[in-house]
Amino acid sequence: MKRIRIFDTTLRDGEQAPGASLHPEQKIVIARQLAQLGVDVIEPGFPISSPGDFTAVQQISREVHGVEICGFARAVKEDIDSAIRATQDAERRRLHMFLSSSNIHLDFQLKKSREQVIQIARSMVAHAKQYVDRIEFSPMDATRTGDEFLFEMIEAVIEEGATIINIPDTVGYALPEEYGAMFTRVMKGVRGSGQVEFSAHCHNDLGLAVANSLAAIRAGVTQVEVTVNGVGERAGNCSLEELVMAIETRKEALGAETGIRPEHIYSVSQKVSRSMSFPIAFNKPIVGRNAFQHEAGIHQDGLLKNRNTYEIMDPEKLGVPRSMIILGKHSGRHAIKHRVSQFGVQLNEEQMESLYVKFKELADRDKVVHDAQLLELVGHTVNVVLEPYTLVNAQVLTGTTGNRMASCIIKDHSTGTENIFSGTGEGPVEALVAGIKQALPMEVDFTDMELYSLSSGEQANGEAIVTVSAHGNHFKGVAIHQDVLMAVAQAFMAACNQAVREVRKQGGAVGATPSNEVEITIP
Repeated sequence: MKRIRIFDTTLRDGEQAPGASLHPEQKIVIARQLAQLGVDVIEPGFPISSPGDFTAVQQISREVHGVEICGFARAVKEDIDSAIRATQDAERRRLHMFLSSSNIHLDFQLKKSREQVIQIARSMVAHAKQYVDRIEFSPMDATRTGDEFLFEMIEAVIEEGATIINIPDTVGYALPEEYGAMFTRVMKGVRGSGQVEFSAHCHNDLGLAVANSLAAIRAGVTQVEVTVNGVGERAGNCSLEELVMAIETRKEALGAETGIRPEHIYSVSQKVSRSMSFPIAFNKPIVGRNAFQHEAGIHQDGLLKNRNTYEIMDPEKLGVPRSMIILGKHSGRHAIKHRVSQFGVQLNEEQMESLYVKFKELADRDKVVHDAQLLELVGHTVNVVLEPYTLVNAQVLTGTTGNRMASCIIKDHSTGTENIFSGTGEGPVEALVAGIKQALPMEVDFTDMELYSLSSGEQANGEAIVTVSAHGNHFKGVAIHQDVLMAVAQAFMAACNQAVREVRKQGGAVGATPSNEVEITIP
């Protein structure tokens, strides 16, 4: 297997996406996670661009070990010197220098002739070579340059000591067959090509960044430049998780492998998404919410019989929480029965049919039926309340100054009593969570929250997804409400109920069999 080096530029090219700016402390945390993920090279920033970026690159160079650190620079002496200073304490380092090569860039951006550009490339690589052994050079906009000048530029920088040649598809223009063929021509036609490494750097303007990167690998490239979640300028860069899992899943066909540890992919993806405040598209391959979820009844039936019928990867090996079956209007009886059985409930045929009719009515209205809603339907069907607690009512007092206050009425179904709890916080969510926590018999940590608008206008519903942790496990609750605070409160309550049920289940709490001949374990 050919070893493909993964060059991660999330903290440089990825951060150049509008609104994706990171604080130096955030960069350091992400860099540590990238090293744990197993990337070969980290490009932590553009040192000359700001004092904060210089500090972040310098600190990452000092503190993050086991990975090569790359300083980024234009073909300008001041940029190069800044990148060299910022990375001087790294265990292993390189300099990445770029210079425009296409006619459109030379004529309208640099306003320089080809001869002038070649001289700049030579002199700046020679200057950098005095301080750094490993120098990566990128002819920017290479895919719109033309072979003659591209070859001339690459030969010039190799003569001056460049050791890695990165040929970028800067504007995402190339088709896979064109991009792969370009590398083949360069490797065959450029003098000195046998003494350097070749790298691919693709943008996703036409949605071809991963396909182009795979074409480059087939052509002989040994390094690919990527970003987590595919973040980056315009439509982004080649997605780390998509490229890595394409190689991992089809390694025999590609004859290639990487050093990435897949079990860390999901956690790194989530960290980058939250740090940049960039939500991940539901249908994003590998890490999207729907990537390993199935609603269609035919698919669900196949998955319940054998996961490989409709999944080519195991999400748990990627660190993705397992939530294979999503119940909605396309779900069949088999999937509903399976999910109900996970609650410890066995329904007879008559009860199952009654539940199925009610389920379809709810699914037509809400699109997706979440566990808390299904439990309520099952409870009505068997005349048993399955949730440990119900949020009966909640009120929040908020304002422009001071702490927010919340009052919650919560029913404990084990005793049949309703109690009032109150909480305060800097925000209304914190106040609601503080109040609800008081009703619980165990410690539960609020670990994550996602909010989505499901429609437009003043009467839009909000969907809240809340994750809690308890006893080392994570539990997710979902709720939809026109009042987004109520959606959060109900989602938190649903997640807490899951945690309580699981703990009681592990403790072996079993209720009596109801008189309607349904075998049921009461959590």
